[in-house]
Amino acid sequence: QVRLVESGGGSVQPGGSLMLSCVASELPPSAACMAWFRLVPGNEREGVGGIDVDGRTTYSEFARGRFTIFRDNAKTTLYLQMTNLEVEDSAIYYCALDFRYWGQGTQVTVSS
Repeated sequence: QVRLVESGGGSVQPGGSLMLSCVASELPPSAACMAWFRLVPGNEREGVGGIDVDGRTTYSEFARGRFTIFRDNAKTTLYLQMTNLEVEDSAIYYCALDFRYWGQGTQVTVSS
């Protein structure tokens, strides 16, 4: 069973930065993509962006230009570098592997 563990969340002021990490216990041979999602209680989960097996990244509109997704060479650790954070970015951030395996989430709070 693949396990994903996120870390790096915390509290930051508007304009600040955070980097989230997601470590996968293993990477199935058929793994195609890893992605970040976020959830604000009371709202629907929304995609932040993802990276495919070839290293190509995609981002949601709100993330483009401020967030960067990358991974380590072993492809078992996924990162989300977030800059110029806004209050609206406050959420629980989750990583997902092939939209099948999910981590427990890490809280990001942006407030002054």
